[in-house]
Amino acid sequence: MIFPMNAPMFDLLVLSITEKADAYGYQLSQIIKQVSNTKDSTLYPVLKRLQEQGFLTVYDQSYQGRNRRYYRITEAGRRHFRMLSEEWRIYQEAVDQIVKTGGKTDEQR
Repeated sequence: MIFPMNAPMFDLLVLSITEKADAYGYQLSQIIKQVSNTKDSTLYPVLKRLQEQGFLTVYDQSYQGRNRRYYRITEAGRRHFRMLSEEWRIYQEAVDQIVKTGGKTDEQR
């Protein structure tokens, strides 16, 4: 994808994934790579920030003799996710409107 990722978009994607189910870091990075060529190392500061803001909690779980760090959304994270989702919907509709009409209103057409 050629469109850049910013902090609110990373937050929206991480929270949308963890809102459905707990996820570990590598799993999150692989899902996000579907829409971004972001490096794995870029994601971990995002996860740390979301944890510090109280939007995610973490726990370790053993998997094939190693620990995986899982991220779980909190209730505050769910509220933040709903707000970001609504902002994304408004933004997406505005961009779609410009793409479809060239930015012209009904009166201008």
